[in-house]
Amino acid sequence: MFRGEGRPAVHGYDSWVAIGDSFTEGMGDMAPDGSCVGWADRLAELMAVQRPGFQYANLAVRGKMLAEIIAEQVPLAEEAAPDLVSLCGGGNDIITPGTDPDDVAADFDAAVARLRAAGSEVVLFTGPDPKVQPLLRRVRGKVGIYNGHLHAIAERNGARLVDLWSMDALHDKRAWCEDRLHFSSDGHRRIALRTAEVLGVPVVDDWREPLPPEDPKPWLRLRQDDLTWTTTHLLPWVARQLRGESLGDGLTPKRPQLTPYAVDRTHHHVF
Repeated sequence: MFRGEGRPAVHGYDSWVAIGDSFTEGMGDMAPDGSCVGWADRLAELMAVQRPGFQYANLAVRGKMLAEIIAEQVPLAEEAAPDLVSLCGGGNDIITPGTDPDDVAADFDAAVARLRAAGSEVVLFTGPDPKVQPLLRRVRGKVGIYNGHLHAIAERNGARLVDLWSMDALHDKRAWCEDRLHFSSDGHRRIALRTAEVLGVPVVDDWREPLPPEDPKPWLRLRQDDLTWTTTHLLPWVARQLRGESLGDGLTPKRPQLTPYAVDRTHHHVF
């Protein structure tokens, strides 16, 4: 069902440029053709349904460090000067050993100030609470420090903030995909709903809706799942870290130009 179909324009945005890394590219939320959907595309489709002519670009590429986002994507968003820019970055820096969240936050702050100076409204995202995931749990303290900076950055620059840490629905493992690094389709759907709420975009569904009870898995099955994850996802991730490689090497943005979002009513992914 298309939320907003047949209604007058109900939000105040004519254009949006989404910048960032795999979170905004949409990894973990896959379309039937194998492409990434993600919270941003889901929300953009809803906004386009509600406001004909709505323009959207998604410059995010998986694996990008904050310095790369600032060098490659922020200038394009500044030049386009859309009504709205979404910025989520620094997560790949935070999970890298030896990085200081204070330094990452200082760079992030400067980027937000640039985007605001260009005249765009900016929406930011805290990191989610990684306690539920074994790989990310080890950097929970760094994520918490970084999140504190993000709250201050949003207040200082007059930006909006989507607090992923406080979303109880994301504390459920079913909100995450098999790699335990990215969100599942339902996780992305709920984040899109939460972002719509922050931006004042009307929706029907509620991101707070509890997940149905889950049947507990036998201990042996859990250990088998852990082994599969270790060989399929953890070891390749460690190997890429050691080689200085990224999943995004050689990739280009999926929506590199600010163009009208064409709503496909036969293959839509609105909530």
